[in-house]
Amino acid sequence: MISARTDLASMTILPPKEVAALAAAGYQTAAQVLDHLPKRHEDRRRFDLFPNQPSATAVCLRGTVIDSAKRHFGPGRGFYEAIVMDGSGGVFGSGKITCRWFNMAFIHKLIATGQELVVYGKVKDTNGRLIIDHPEFEVLREDDTAAESIHLQRIVPVYRNIAGLAQRRLREIIHLLLLSADPVTLAAAYEVAPGDARADALWQAHFPTDLAQAQAARRRFALEEFFAIQLNVAWRRFRHQEQPGRVLGKRTGLLTAFYQSLPFDLTAAQKRSIREIIANMREPRPMNRLLQGDVGSGKTLVAMAAMLLAIDSGCQAALMAPTQILAEQHFLTFRRWLEPLGVRVALRTANRDEANHLALDGTAQMVIGTHALLYEEAVFRDLGLVIIDEQHKFGVAQRAALISRGVVPDVLVMTATPIPRTLTMTLYGDLDVSLLDEKPPGRGTIRTAVRVGAKQSDITAFVKQQLARGRQAYLVYPLVEDSETLKVESATEAFAKWRKRLPAHEIGLIHGKLRPDEKEAVMRRFREGATQLLVATTVIEVGVDVPNATLMILHHAERFGLAQIHQLRGRIGRGEHHGHCILLTDGKNPDALAKLQVLEQSADGFEIAEADLRFRGPGDVLGTLQSGLADLRFGDFLADTALLRQARELANRVLAEDPLLDGAHGGLRPMIQEHGGIPQIQAPA
Repeated sequence: MISARTDLASMTILPPKEVAALAAAGYQTAAQVLDHLPKRHEDRRRFDLFPNQPSATAVCLRGTVIDSAKRHFGPGRGFYEAIVMDGSGGVFGSGKITCRWFNMAFIHKLIATGQELVVYGKVKDTNGRLIIDHPEFEVLREDDTAAESIHLQRIVPVYRNIAGLAQRRLREIIHLLLLSADPVTLAAAYEVAPGDARADALWQAHFPTDLAQAQAARRRFALEEFFAIQLNVAWRRFRHQEQPGRVLGKRTGLLTAFYQSLPFDLTAAQKRSIREIIANMREPRPMNRLLQGDVGSGKTLVAMAAMLLAIDSGCQAALMAPTQILAEQHFLTFRRWLEPLGVRVALRTANRDEANHLALDGTAQMVIGTHALLYEEAVFRDLGLVIIDEQHKFGVAQRAALISRGVVPDVLVMTATPIPRTLTMTLYGDLDVSLLDEKPPGRGTIRTAVRVGAKQSDITAFVKQQLARGRQAYLVYPLVEDSETLKVESATEAFAKWRKRLPAHEIGLIHGKLRPDEKEAVMRRFREGATQLLVATTVIEVGVDVPNATLMILHHAERFGLAQIHQLRGRIGRGEHHGHCILLTDGKNPDALAKLQVLEQSADGFEIAEADLRFRGPGDVLGTLQSGLADLRFGDFLADTALLRQARELANRVLAEDPLLDGAHGGLRPMIQEHGGIPQIQAPA
C-alpha cells in the first residue's frame, strides 16, 4: 500500500512521462488523481443500436472501421473520415455511421481501417448520410474482451481529457491507484457521510457495478463539495458579525420627507424590505443584506430609502453600478428625487467629471459611481452604507475594497437577475435576503411572442407601425461584428441595413466595443427621444430605463439564455404603454424552441431562472452570475435542494462545535481559504 498523499514523483508505479502529464494538469498525489471523477459512464455491457435517423441525444456505438480517408474542401482545410459498421451488417439498424473530425490532422494516426471502435456522439443527417461530427472515440484491443478488462463488458468511466494521456491509459492509471492507495489516507478533512468510507465511494464513483451506484457516489462527493462551500459561507457570516459596526437608522426625518414627496405609494414588498433594512441598520453589527427583485420591481426606491437613513445618521452613502450608463442613470434619478430634500448627490466615474467637485472635496452625502469609487480616497470622509447594484458583475476583491474603508459600513447588494433558490443558498448564503416579489402599479404589460422564420418585410412593417405611434424600439443582436464561423447577423451589419429600411428615422448603434463616452452619448439621445430605434447587443441588459421604449426584437433568440432574455425584455414596458417582445428564431433546434416558449408562457423571473438552470445547466448560468463558481465539479446537483440544505446544516454544526476557531491548534480558521470566489478546504497535514 502507498499513502494517497505521497507525491506521485516519488512513487515507482508510474513512469516519469505520465507523472509529468498529471503534474501539468495540477495533480501531484494519488488522492488528487482519484478526485478526477468521471464526467460520465458508458454501459459497455450493451451498446446502442446503430440508428436509422438523427438522434436528439448522444448514442454510444461499437463497430468496425471499414473505410477511412483524409478529405479536403479548401486550402489548408480538411477533415478525417471513418466509416464504422456494426456487427449485424445492418440487420438491427442502419449498419453504418460516418465519423468526421475537422482540422485534426493527428486523427489519422489513431484510427485505421480494420480497427474496432467505441464512438459517442449525436447523429445528424447530412445529404442523406448519417454522420457524427467530432465523436468521442476509443480504439478497442483484443485483450479488452477478457472478463477482467476495465475497458469493456462492464460500466466504464469516461474522463475529462488530460493532455499527454490517452483515455484508456488514464482509466488504467486510476484503477491502479485505487488498488495501490491506502484507504485510510483517502479520508477527507471532514467526513461528510459517517459510516461511508470515502475510499469505497471512490471505487463506486469510478468503477461502479451499476449506474445507480455511480450516481449515489457522485451525490456523496457533491455533498462534500457543497459542504466546503457552505462552511466558507458560514465562516464569512461569522467573521462579518464579529466586526464592530455602527448603529444607523434611528433618525427617519429624511425618509419621512421622501415618502411624503412620492406621488404614489410603495408596494407591500418595498415596505417590507425597507423595514428589514431598518432593523439591520439599527443593530450594532454591520448589515450584510441581499435585495433580490425581478426587473421593474422597484429596487431603486428601496436603495434610496436605505441611503437616506444613513445620511440622516450623519454618514455618507455610496452606490456602485457595473457600467457608466447605469451609474449615469442612477445619478440623474437620485438627483431628481433627492436634491429637493437638500441631499447633496455626486457622480464619480472614470469618464465624467461634471458633478465631481462634491465628491472630490468630501462634501457629498451620496456618491453614485462605477468601479472608479474604489480608487478615490478623497471621496469618503465617513462611509456608512455601501449599495452594490447588480452585484454579481463585481468581483469579490472589488467589493471588499470598497467595504474595507474605515469602520465597516453596512452593505446592501442588489440584483435584478432572478436566481434559483438553490443558487441563492450557494452564492449568497452569508447574506440576509429581502425579496421584492411584486411590481409597482401603473406599469404596462409585456407581451412576448416567438416567431419562427419570420419574413423581414413583416418585421420591418411592425417596427414602422410602432414608431408611427410615437414609440421607441430596441433591436438586439448576439454579436457585435460578423463572424467567419457563425452564420449569425451582427449588430454592426444590421445597423447599416436598418438605416436603409427606415431612412426617415434616427437609428442608433450601441455595443460593448464603444468607448464609455460614446455609449453614453448614444443612450442620451435615445433617452431624450431623438433616436427612435436602437440597434444593440446585450450591453443594454442591465438598468437601462426608457419608459417610451415599448418594442424589443431579439434576433437569433436561441443564442441567448432564458434569464438573459428576461432581463433584456425588462427594458420595455417601463411606462404606461404595453410592450411587445418578439423572439426571432429559425426553429431548427427543438430544444431551443422549447426554451423560448417558456418566455411566452411566464413573466415570473424566478420561474424562468429555474427553467434556465434546467435547460443550460449550472456551468453557463453560474458563469453569468459569479465566475469562480462556474468551475463547480458537481454543478448538476445544484437543483438538489435537500442536498444543499444537508450541506448547510453540516457546515453550521461543524462551525458551532469547533472549539479552535482561533486556529492555534489547527482548527477551522487556517483551513478555510477563498480562491477567486471558490471556497476550498485544505486537508489536514
